[in-house]
Amino acid sequence: MTFPVVGMVGGGQLARMTHEAGIPLGITFRLLSDTPQDSAARVVNDVVVGDYRDLATLRAFAKGCDVITFDHEHVPTEHLRALEADGIPVRPGPDALVHAQDKGVMRARLTALGVDCPRHRIVTDPSDVARFAAEVGGFPVVLKTVRGGYDGKGVWLVRSEAEAGDAFRAGVPVLGEERVDFRRELAANVVRSPHGQAVAYPVVESRQVDGVCDTVIAPAPDLAPRLSAHAQEMALRIAAELGVVGHLAVELFETRDGRVLVNELAMRPHNSGHWTQDGAVTSQFANHLRAVLDLPLGDPRPRAPWTVMSNVLGGEYPEMYPAYLHCMARDPALKIHMYGKDVRPGRKVGHVTTFGDDLPDVIERARHAADYLRGLIDE
Repeated sequence: MTFPVVGMVGGGQLARMTHEAGIPLGITFRLLSDTPQDSAARVVNDVVVGDYRDLATLRAFAKGCDVITFDHEHVPTEHLRALEADGIPVRPGPDALVHAQDKGVMRARLTALGVDCPRHRIVTDPSDVARFAAEVGGFPVVLKTVRGGYDGKGVWLVRSEAEAGDAFRAGVPVLGEERVDFRRELAANVVRSPHGQAVAYPVVESRQVDGVCDTVIAPAPDLAPRLSAHAQEMALRIAAELGVVGHLAVELFETRDGRVLVNELAMRPHNSGHWTQDGAVTSQFANHLRAVLDLPLGDPRPRAPWTVMSNVLGGEYPEMYPAYLHCMARDPALKIHMYGKDVRPGRKVGHVTTFGDDLPDVIERARHAADYLRGLIDE
């Protein structure tokens, strides 16, 4: 019996955890990694080290793969079209993925579909930023490079025309957006297969620190049922309209007047879905694999009333393993997921998940473990 070969471009922790989800299914996993030291390259057997921006490298990697998918959105669109022309299924395809690669394209398409977004437009220079600010009620406004930004990189909150210059130094188009007065950030995670089957996970609350996801609570506490259903329906509609195959994360602002606005899209497994590894019947990683292989999708329902995921960031103490003794003894139900990365201050090196019936207790357990592993607390 021949099992399919899934080729994943990108060797980060998302690829590592997707590979883990495919092991019970007997799926052969092939990886295109920037370096042999990348998170997934440390555990995957079949690794090609090369530059995903080089078409010849991509083509050589894709030979023998039944489908190509990604742990990041940075592969040039024209290269993906070339792979499709070679007869290699690319999931999500370039026509869908461009909406996660290019914020200008994404905003234009979502606006055309009638999806609620922050007020926005492409701005050309600092003086144009000042004009845009006047259009949306004044400074501050948010500036984003249309390509390449993530985890707060390529994003600026500017309070005056004089502060706007940095955004234009890279020489790439810049998107201006109004600063949304939001109550909190949410995420709606859905998965869609080539034949149109789709599932939606519970809408979660995503808490950010310095532009980086810190903690995710599933489901989002005190979220009105109508708003939760609206967010799920909107994410499913976006997936269908854009032709997404695989996992789609729709990052949202919940406004103080009871609306949800789309902030960002990601067409791959996403940090806001890591809780599903331990907290859902079928994880985002397993369902992403099922989708790209056009297998029936798994049950997205939660296993417990509450699940909390907290990211473990690198601190001043590079040796995290000794902290396991304390964390595991204190909380036998704790789940620790480490990415095999060298520890550097501020770098995502793992995450922990907790679950249970009492939300304050579940949050405290997750935060304690993440802080202890980082060395921020010692008891």
